[in-house]
Amino acid sequence: MADSHTGNGQPHRTAPGINGKAYEFIDHTFDVVVVGAGGAGLRATLGAAQAGLKTACITKVFPTRSHTVAAQGGVAASLGNMGRDDWRWHMFDTVKGSDWLGDQDAIEYLVRNAPAAVYELEHFGVPFSRTQEGKIYQRPFGGMTTEYGEGPPAQRTCAAADRTGHAILHTLYGQSLRYSSEFYIEYFAIDLIMDSDGACRGVVAMCMDDGTLHRFSAKQTILATGGYGRAYFSATSAHTCTGDGNAMVLRAGLPLQDMEFVQFHPTGIYGAGCLITEGARGEGGYLTNSEGERFMERYAPSAKDLASRDVVSRSMTMEIREGRGVGRNKDHIFLHLDHLDPKILHERLPGISESARIFAGVDVTKEPIPVLPTVHYNMGGIPTNYHGEVLTLKNGNPDTVVPGLMAVGEAACVSVHGANRLGSNSLIDLVVFGRAAALRCAETVERGGSAQPLPANAGQNSIERLDRFRYANGSTSTAELRLSMQKTMQSNCAVFRTGEVLEEGHHAIHAVWRDSDTVGIKDRSLIWNTDLIETLEYDNLICQAVVTMDSALARQESRGAHAREDFPDRDDVNWMKHTLAYTDMSAQTVKLEERPVHTYTLSNEIEYIKPKKRVY
Repeated sequence: MADSHTGNGQPHRTAPGINGKAYEFIDHTFDVVVVGAGGAGLRATLGAAQAGLKTACITKVFPTRSHTVAAQGGVAASLGNMGRDDWRWHMFDTVKGSDWLGDQDAIEYLVRNAPAAVYELEHFGVPFSRTQEGKIYQRPFGGMTTEYGEGPPAQRTCAAADRTGHAILHTLYGQSLRYSSEFYIEYFAIDLIMDSDGACRGVVAMCMDDGTLHRFSAKQTILATGGYGRAYFSATSAHTCTGDGNAMVLRAGLPLQDMEFVQFHPTGIYGAGCLITEGARGEGGYLTNSEGERFMERYAPSAKDLASRDVVSRSMTMEIREGRGVGRNKDHIFLHLDHLDPKILHERLPGISESARIFAGVDVTKEPIPVLPTVHYNMGGIPTNYHGEVLTLKNGNPDTVVPGLMAVGEAACVSVHGANRLGSNSLIDLVVFGRAAALRCAETVERGGSAQPLPANAGQNSIERLDRFRYANGSTSTAELRLSMQKTMQSNCAVFRTGEVLEEGHHAIHAVWRDSDTVGIKDRSLIWNTDLIETLEYDNLICQAVVTMDSALARQESRGAHAREDFPDRDDVNWMKHTLAYTDMSAQTVKLEERPVHTYTLSNEIEYIKPKKRVY
């Protein structure tokens, strides 16, 4: 295993910087390089190494600090341990939750492989909570039903108390260490290495503790870099969630898909944004307004507090807007767990109880938690098929595979989540498609065969970008630019949207993008230069913020997490299609294209699920 100080590479060539200083690259050659060590990245790393492929994993934080560690509620799979269940019902719920924007071939692949993926995690050592019979414990989650939505809620979410992501991440990292994969820890990926024929040949990264630059040559590069929640002011995301892989794809001239669909989790702790898992409502928690009313019964009479996340977030926002919020400023909502048995809270929601005490000063056994919808998940990302292969629009074909490049996890848009992700479908997405990408690599990558030589100028664009920010001497700090971006996104691209607000946001966010040229940083070193790293991360965030705003302005309908008050209805005739967004970085412009939703399934065991009105 390589740590942040050692590697298998040797100095190979120098490249000039814009200030006359020559940089020296250290070169490495692998069959597969994975960027990111969250759940999806570790599952892909583990699978590729198991297949005998020479595999590297590059991560900017220690693997068990990746954001998957914060996932609380559970992982969805139709095991049927707590009552009848079926993968077809899971598929129906996921298609309905996606508001019919999800690709049904990918959704079928997800739900059919989910039970095996969970049992695989169990065999790897994930310490799932147990029933009295010793089976994996499963709790109900929003939008999860039986009998194609006609039956009672499904208890489908497999949980390890309320620390499921923590358990999965530590287990996968431990398993990865059993094999010969090499880890490059605290390396910051700067840009993809693209060939003139449009193929990806690898990635350039900087070792943050000594400032060395590294070129990783690979037959397959897998991006597992997570979401970009930190483009918003209030988010449950870690500060590392800056969508680095998405931005590298945009700079490579490739598109991002469905970026207008940003999920607000209903229950972030008021003032802190810290996540309170949907599992809290799955265990019997409920929401109330200033009148003590369980208002979800009006908005979702059947599912109530376990409606899908977009429905609950909008319902809470409407209560606040209509003057029924709680607190001194009537600007949030109460989540009640105080009616539950303290023994249940201790056993099944220990982390939540601790978070509420630390971040809200609340004893959940005696008083409610103040909560507010908070940015939580990005449904959009790098377009892929269900093998994890990145797609682009070429010669009229929107399903053209980009050679040598894959994406998995929240960085990818498969698209199984469509316009709205159901809770606990994210962790299963990570392990199913992380595994799928590894299987695809095992099928297509020659073990030990020689890789194609890197292009003659490989990494030069990375040097130029690094130097531009390293020596930036403008008048605006990175923190100022980042705050302007975050406040613009929070104000103009939030739970409810209108054409007027989005148009204002379009001009404001493009102005922030232009102002990025005025950035200045103080630290010129390359060793643990957090000023430089934060500037590179801001540069990654701003281009994603821009395409999110412009995609939202263009989509003239309401679907899933994208709620337009001026277009309140879903429009399947004109808008049942994916948005593809491209950027011209030098001109700072955005171009939008489209890609059809896959309306076919993989087998004859289930028919295409036709669109209908989405109610809970």
